[in-house]
Amino acid sequence: MNQPRPTQEGVPPVSWKTGVVWMGCGSLVLWRLLAGHRFRLPLVSLPACACDLSCGLFNSALGTLQDLLLGRSVGRVALDDDPLFVIGHWRTGTTLLHELLALDPRHRCPTNYECFVPRHFLISERWLKPCIRFLLPRNRIADSMPVAWDLPQEDEFALLALGAPSPYLSIAFPNEPPQFGAYCSLEALSPAELAGWQRTLTDFFRRLIWKQPGRLVLKSPTHTFRLPVLEELFPRARYVHIVRDPYTVFPSTIKLWKSLFAAQSYQQPNYEGLDERVLSTFCRMYERFEATRGRVEPGRICDLRYEDLVRDPVGQMRHVYEHLDLGDFGALAAAVEAYFGQRGDYRPSRYTLTAEQHAAVTRRWLPYMQRYGYAASDGPATGRDGGFQAGK
Repeated sequence: MNQPRPTQEGVPPVSWKTGVVWMGCGSLVLWRLLAGHRFRLPLVSLPACACDLSCGLFNSALGTLQDLLLGRSVGRVALDDDPLFVIGHWRTGTTLLHELLALDPRHRCPTNYECFVPRHFLISERWLKPCIRFLLPRNRIADSMPVAWDLPQEDEFALLALGAPSPYLSIAFPNEPPQFGAYCSLEALSPAELAGWQRTLTDFFRRLIWKQPGRLVLKSPTHTFRLPVLEELFPRARYVHIVRDPYTVFPSTIKLWKSLFAAQSYQQPNYEGLDERVLSTFCRMYERFEATRGRVEPGRICDLRYEDLVRDPVGQMRHVYEHLDLGDFGALAAAVEAYFGQRGDYRPSRYTLTAEQHAAVTRRWLPYMQRYGYAASDGPATGRDGGFQAGK
C-alpha cells in the first residue's frame, strides 16, 4: 500500500489504503524491478515495498496453483485472429471508448481485477475480489471517473505484472531515466525477446477467453506503436483509433503521469523533464503509427474524433460498428444513451497551457493536427480534461 504523500501541484493526495500496481506482480517480477534500480529506495518507501514483496509471494504461489489446476485446459484455448484494439494516445478518450464497447455482450474486455492480478484471477476472483474492494479508490485520480473491479482496463498493466518488460515500469522510479523504451514499438527486440513478449500476451488472452468467450476488445495506448507485431499475431484484427485536440491532450497527459507517479512510485517524484517526455513520446508514437498503419487494410481500421464521440455517441458508435463490420448495433443504442445519461453531471477539469507549452505543442504536434483536422492556435489555450457532458 502507499504511504501518505504530500499533495503535489495539481494532484490530489493519495490515501495510504489505495492499492498499487506492484501489489499484483509476482515476487520475481518485483525483485527484478528493484534490483534493476539497485534497491535505491527512500526509507519512507520501505514499508510499502515490503508489503508489495509479500503480495508478490502470495501472487506467485496462487499463480503456480492455477497453472497446476488449469494450465493444460487454458493452453488448449484457441484464440481467434480478429480481436478489436482501441488505440490512440493517452487521454484521447480510449477509456471512454473501451467502456462503450464493453456494453456489447458479444465483447470480452479484460477487467481491472484481471489486469491487476493477472497471474491467478481464474481461481481467486470469487473470493479475493470482495476482500480487496477497499484497495480501489472510488474515482480515478487523473480525471475523477468511476473505478470498479469489473470495469475494463488496459492490458499493458497485465503484461507488466506478468513480467513482460513494459514502459510502465518507469512509473516505479520516475526520477530516473525512462527504461524499457524498446517495449513501446518492440522493433528493436531480439527474436527471443519478442517471442517472450508475444507469449506473455497470448497466454493472458487465453486465460481471458477460457473464463468468458467473446471477441477480445483490448485497449492500451502503447499498442498504437505496435501495429506490425499485432498484425503478425492477429492478421484479421480490427482497430479503432481515437484522436483529440492536442491542446487538451497535452495538459491532461501531464496530469495523468503526475497522478500515476504520486500514487504508484517508490520515490517522491520531482517531475523533472515531464513536459519533454510527453512531447517526445507523442511524436515517436505518431511517427511509428503513420509509418505502419498502411499494413492494415482500410476496412479494418476506423479513425474517430473524441469531440464527435461525445457530441453524438450513438451515431459515432454506429459508424464504428458499420465500418469495422462488428455486427448489428441497433440493440446497443439504448445502452450507449444510458451510459452517457448516468454520467451527465460530470464536469471535466480545465487547464491553461503556458505560452511555452502552447508553442511546443503547436510546433511539434503540427503534423497530427493537420492530418486529423485540428486547428493550430496562436496563443495559450485552455483545455478540458478527459470528461464529457452528456448531450453536448
